[in-house]
Amino acid sequence: MSKKNSPAAGHNKKSFLNKPIEHIDITKFDARDIIKSMSKMSFTSRDTANASKIFNEMIEDKSCSIFLTLAGSTSAGGCMKLYSDLVKYNMVDAIVATGASIVDMDFFEALGFKHYQGSQFEDDTKLRENYVDRIYDTYIDEEELQACDQKICDIANSLEPKTYTSREFISEMGRYLKKNSKKKDSLIETAFDNNVPIFCPAFTDSSAGFGLVMHQEQNPNKHLTIDSIREFRELTEIKLRSKQSGLLMIGGGVPKNFIQDTVVCAELLGKKVDMHKYAVQITVADTRDGACSSSTLKEASSWGKVDISKEQMVFAEATSVLPLIASDAFHRKNWKKRDKREFSKIFK
Repeated sequence: MSKKNSPAAGHNKKSFLNKPIEHIDITKFDARDIIKSMSKMSFTSRDTANASKIFNEMIEDKSCSIFLTLAGSTSAGGCMKLYSDLVKYNMVDAIVATGASIVDMDFFEALGFKHYQGSQFEDDTKLRENYVDRIYDTYIDEEELQACDQKICDIANSLEPKTYTSREFISEMGRYLKKNSKKKDSLIETAFDNNVPIFCPAFTDSSAGFGLVMHQEQNPNKHLTIDSIREFRELTEIKLRSKQSGLLMIGGGVPKNFIQDTVVCAELLGKKVDMHKYAVQITVADTRDGACSSSTLKEASSWGKVDISKEQMVFAEATSVLPLIASDAFHRKNWKKRDKREFSKIFK
């Protein structure tokens, strides 16, 4: 029986879902002294401090547009407020993410649902019997996730049946949350308020996919669909309008490659464009298997995507180092001197 159709069962669900994840608040602690101390150390500590230095250089560079890419489950793991604060405090100008990060995690919590602390050692058969999904040591109520699927379907049913980019559809999700969110300051709503576009090139690989399949099933002759080609062109247009650009990449995957490929796409369109000047990637991926997610930023330079003069790989689990980098940047307050790009406005 498929996961999406199997019945919910079990009377111990509450025993699994009893300790909500609390999202870290980078405004409540000052990491500048920690980062300064780490710069005098070695290994991952010094890499983290150098990544922090490069991120601050992106923020200080008035000609630099900053792209945040998200892959993996750091939003569910406690970084959700961190990402919305990067937008709120003008440290990010556009976002490229997995559908799961934006829909299953951020939109999910904006609807009033939560992620919960759990254990990676729990019996997964018992979790399945109780309709609890596991992301390593984090739990999600599958019934609530299906409610998220349904809400995507409802939003789609309310829109004009035509092609949308993921950016356009996520903007409509932000519009819905402005009136209906149970938890304010989600990444989607904050980005909507600040005209920061969010792109999910693999949008259907998430609750959005389930919701849009239901929408098309209910409206076989008159439904909307997602145009991933046009959104590639939109993201390339943002790169073209940016004199310089910097990347803050959490994990790898499609978001990492999608934003890097804007340089190649612009060149194929006959446009002169600089490589991404600054780049930081936080990842645990191994570099030896030749996969795109694990390719280093120096390797991306061979493709003409990333300049190697201001780049730093940080091989660490992102929830352990990203809060330090983000807190350091917040408390330096260089974001106060930046002009807002408001790139969403160029597509209106």
